[in-house]
Parts: sequence; C-alpha cells; structure tokens
Amino acid sequence: MMYSLVRSGNKNNLIRTLKMRVWIVFVLCLAGHAMAAPTEEEVIVEEPVTEEPVVEEIEVGANPVQVEVGEFDEAIEIVEDAVEDVAAENPCLNHHCKKGKVCEVDESNTPMCVCQDPTTCPAAEGVFEHVCGTDNKTYDTSCHFFATKCTLEGTKKGHKLHLDYIGACKMIEPCMDSELKEFPLRMRDWLKNVLVTLYERDEDNNLLTEKQKLRVKKIYENEKRLQAGEHSLDLLAHDFEKNYNMYIFPVHWQFGQLDQHPVDGYLTHTELSPLRAPLIPMEHCTTRFFEECDADSDKYIALEEWAACFGIKEQDVDNDLII
Repeated sequence: MMYSLVRSGNKNNLIRTLKMRVWIVFVLCLAGHAMAAPTEEEVIVEEPVTEEPVVEEIEVGANPVQVEVGEFDEAIEIVEDAVEDVAAENPCLNHHCKKGKVCEVDESNTPMCVCQDPTTCPAAEGVFEHVCGTDNKTYDTSCHFFATKCTLEGTKKGHKLHLDYIGACKMIEPCMDSELKEFPLRMRDWLKNVLVTLYERDEDNNLLTEKQKLRVKKIYENEKRLQAGEHSLDLLAHDFEKNYNMYIFPVHWQFGQLDQHPVDGYLTHTELSPLRAPLIPMEHCTTRFFEECDADSDKYIALEEWAACFGIKEQDVDNDLII
C-alpha cells in the first residue's frame, strides 16, 4: 500500500526522510547528466503524432536513484555516418535503434531496426529491475517491457501500452483533493534543497552552470532559508509565503532540466518520465499532479502551466530563468 502524504510518528518521519534522500540523489543524477545535453550535431526527433499523441516510455536504470536522462530516450533513433571500413564489417555498429528494437542487416548488408525478442532480454538481477506497465502487468525488466511493446506496434493494445512506474505493480491509492494540494509543498522544498545540495557539491563545475550557481548562491547565503529537514506542511506553506522569491528559480530550473528532447518550452510525457516514474511508487499523487498541470489537456505542459502548478505567480514566469 502506498504511503500517505500526511504522516505522523517516528516511523513515518523516517519514511519521509528516506524518500527525500532518494529524491535528492535521483535528481542529482538527473542534473549531472543533463549538463551533457545533446549537441547540435545530434539529431533528436520525437515520434510523429497521429490521432492522439503517441507517448513513449522510459528506459529504467538498475534502481530509481541511478536513472540518467539519456536512458529515457527510447524514442531516439539515430543513424550516424560510420568509418567506411568499420561499417563494411558490421553496419550495425553505427546504427542505433530505439528501446525494444535491435539492429539486423538485410540481404544487401543494409542495417535495419527490428523488434527484439523478449526472450533474449537478460534476466533481472533483482526485484529492483521490475517495472509496471499501464496494463497493470509487472515486467521482469525494462528490456522485456520495451521488447513486448515493440511486438504490439500498430495495434490498439500497443498504442495504449506505456511504462507506468519503476517497480512491481502494486495498488496505488487514489489521490484526494486535500492531498493534491499538499503535494507541491514538498516538491518545492525538495527542489530548493536539491539545488543547494548541487551547489555544495559542485567542485568540478559539472553539476551547475556559472549562471545557475549565481542564482543558487543567493538562496544558499540567505539567512532566512529554511534548512532541509522534517517540516510540517503548515511550516512549508508559511515559508513559501514568507520567502516566495527563493522558490522561483528552483521551479524554473527543474523545468529546464526536463525540457531536453527537443528544447521547445514544453514538456511531453517522455520528458516527464525521468521525474515521474521513480516518484509514483513513493508519492501516490504524482500522476494526478502532472495530469492537472496540463491545464488545457493538450498533452504538453508549457512553462506557464508548470509554474502555476507550483504556485509561481504569472508575472514571475520568466523564460530567461531557464539557464
């Protein structure tokens, strides 16, 4: 059974502490990889949308806190120019297929991507590799999931099958209206603390850019900053109201971390996956929160919609903060 968003007692406080640590470590991984975003030479294309947007899934790492952005890009299929002598030996060496597919050569030695046989996927090393699909079925590994999904391409079942979250399928409690209002309180605080942690650990300048560090430095050195720890929802709400300006940049920063493929000012289901999939088993309001962030229900979350979800005022939404 999922954890309740309202916790009490020492046991529940310990759970909240562990969840926050998992979240911070996960976003540290996310931020570190995002610094190495694709260059202009890389061609990154989202799959075309037909009658309704085709939502692609994520590739899952060994456990939720070791997931990197690049491992979520199963929708990317890139064919690079290979060195002629290497390509002649094995054209598949430089032909990259999306998750669920493998490269094979035809009679003319031309590489092509075909669906992977799920039985060829390596067995899971542990239960932490299990993933849950939207069909409420637990798959041994993400490899088994994507291979299965590929075999269903072109079918109604395949179109509706997506990776829901990391871990074996379980009962997810409904998210009540009162709980939904509490969700962004912790999320905002987490984002602020994650940025401060990145700032403290960024000795090699590979976690934050110089512009980002200048922004975070102001938060870090502010004596009024609420330190990381176990805080009541009332205190988090009070701090947001009193120190509102400290939360504006963290919310913008997270949007920029996710808006990668392509960088267009909108978040797709695929781009949200690195954040969403590891959170669902820990926070049962995750799915509803992100669904309601899409205020116009167009399957894309704009910066303005994202900011509104976290309580950022319309006049404080600034594209120049996506740095």
